[in-house]
Amino acid sequence: MFKKILIANRGEIACRVAATARRLGVKTVAVYSDADAQAKHVAACDEAAHIGGSAPKDSYLRWQAILDAARATGAQAVHPGYGFLSENEDFARACAEAGLVFIGPPASAIQAMGLKAESKRLMEQAQVPLVPGYHGTDQDPALLQREADRIGYPVLIKASVGGGGKGMRAVDRPEDFLAALQSCKREALNSFGDDAVLIEKYVQRPRHIEIQVFGDTHGNCVYLFERDCSVQRRHQKVLEEAPAPGMTPELRARMGEAAVAAARAVGYVGAGTVEFIVEQPAGYDHPEQMRFYFMEMNTRLQVEHPVTEAITGLDLVEWQLRVAAGESLPLKQEDLRIHGHAIEARICAENPDNQFLPATGTLAVYRKPAHVSFQRGPVRFDDGVREGDTISPFYDSMVAKLIVHGDSREQALARLDDALAQTHIVGLATNVQFLRHAVRSASFAQARLDTALIQREQAALFHQQPVSLPLAVAAAVAHTLVQERAGETTDPFSKTDGWRSHGQFQRRFAFEDGDAHVPAVLAYGHGGGLRLTVGEGAHAVTGELVFSAHPAASASPLADAPPWALDLCFAGERVRATVYMQGERAHVFTPQGARQVVEVDLLAHAGDAATEGGRLTAPMPGKVVSFAVQAGEVVKKGQPLAVMEAMKMEHTIAAPADGTVTELLYAPGDQVAEGAELLKLAPA
Repeated sequence: MFKKILIANRGEIACRVAATARRLGVKTVAVYSDADAQAKHVAACDEAAHIGGSAPKDSYLRWQAILDAARATGAQAVHPGYGFLSENEDFARACAEAGLVFIGPPASAIQAMGLKAESKRLMEQAQVPLVPGYHGTDQDPALLQREADRIGYPVLIKASVGGGGKGMRAVDRPEDFLAALQSCKREALNSFGDDAVLIEKYVQRPRHIEIQVFGDTHGNCVYLFERDCSVQRRHQKVLEEAPAPGMTPELRARMGEAAVAAARAVGYVGAGTVEFIVEQPAGYDHPEQMRFYFMEMNTRLQVEHPVTEAITGLDLVEWQLRVAAGESLPLKQEDLRIHGHAIEARICAENPDNQFLPATGTLAVYRKPAHVSFQRGPVRFDDGVREGDTISPFYDSMVAKLIVHGDSREQALARLDDALAQTHIVGLATNVQFLRHAVRSASFAQARLDTALIQREQAALFHQQPVSLPLAVAAAVAHTLVQERAGETTDPFSKTDGWRSHGQFQRRFAFEDGDAHVPAVLAYGHGGGLRLTVGEGAHAVTGELVFSAHPAASASPLADAPPWALDLCFAGERVRATVYMQGERAHVFTPQGARQVVEVDLLAHAGDAATEGGRLTAPMPGKVVSFAVQAGEVVKKGQPLAVMEAMKMEHTIAAPADGTVTELLYAPGDQVAEGAELLKLAPA
């Protein structure tokens, strides 16, 4: 076994590798960029080396700096994690030339599987089933259009290198092909440095099922069963589970053997994943008729590897280290067993209700579920951040992975929903509540899985408010009262209980819920009771406000007030709520869901804010890729105006209304801050 390894990555996966290395007595070296100088993964390792600027091209993609750091610290091997250099055959060769062990497959295997078109030809020779498509080297757009027409629509354009859903577009109509091709090629070039693409038939009602494989240098190769990764947005995975629901033993064996054949075809060593697209021609209830086709092989450890660890009881990073050190695989195929069911949810900094737009900001509150145990417990939480850390625009949007394990899928589902309810993040938008909606959706609960699940269930997934507005306002009012009582002294004139010698004291509050103004009136009774009215007119809700409170947890260093856990009753609803204040915004978390309301200072906000119009602003920090219009051009509502790139993804900005572009304020390539005005638009 190695004495010291360098982890050529950051965030969650670097912390994950460091945890196993520590358990095995292996010392670790972290590398970090300017943005990551105080990051969790730096503290998780025994040593650390600075490798450059904040952007990946200036740090985590500079392999010479990484190799220099490995030599300077005396590391014997390099673990690439996933992403960045993990599937770069040149880096794998450079490690070998520098006398370092690359903890991954041979460079030849990475090269063979890294080019999707070439890997398809290899799989055809190995008799692994393939989706009908074009995998040639001729990239003439007219030829690609003809091939797409021949295959038949819908088709999928995919970058020949890379992964993660980048450089991928589904095209339903011939007239949309060339525009989608240009966008796909541009994104592929920006992400992977290569704009080559392939064209495939877009499989209807598809499931995304992948097989975990492992090979060693002694000729052994096994499959560690399957993972279902069908729930995706923008071709990126959201929920993953193992084993795949509805999988028959016969289909599992055929897919596993095909995955091993694919691995053997390229002399694979280490951890890898063979991904299949699975067609369900007879629907969800007939798994015996499912057909599978090879998609690609990821020549690295996958983000979702924890669900395989949960159902097998194995540590895949330990297997990686042992295989890289020359040991044989610890188990043979007949020794492997499936135990229970596991599900992983990717917690990301993004706004699902705004087309999953990436979010940046500070983790002012970052509370994890209770009973978290690494690897073999019922709840596992893998992350690379701490409370107070900043989610920057330089890297991808994933904050953490929540993994649960149960004896059955039903038990795992219940544990996942409960753990998500206990995950409280304040300071930036996340997909935690969206994940709860997805887990509770009819399709996911009933295992009616395919890659269109999110689109099919969108009515139940987006713009949902499981916590009623009156209850959220009641929780915010109760929190204010608790804070005031906590600051009281024995001085009777400092009391805030509303006592009056005669008459009834009423206290007015005001809140904002989106664009809606919500007044609230709290009436203090002589017996100490509280009566709250939320709203006005026919929509007003009135009821007794009864609550008790205790401190929720240690105060966040960035929170504006200590959080309180409330047992709350109002207007016939009873709930346990935790409230965090960030400025005037109250973040209310309950077992049913979460909601935010903004408490308005009635003195400071006496006037109405002026509305803003005639301008378009950047919805996030990022780079301007291109403008689709020029000054003086007349545009229609919904027409694309500009393309921005942030967190490795492209985002199209469209006209909110008909009008005329009067001025472009930036040029392609410019970096812009969130809220920066990109162009001026005069209304029609």
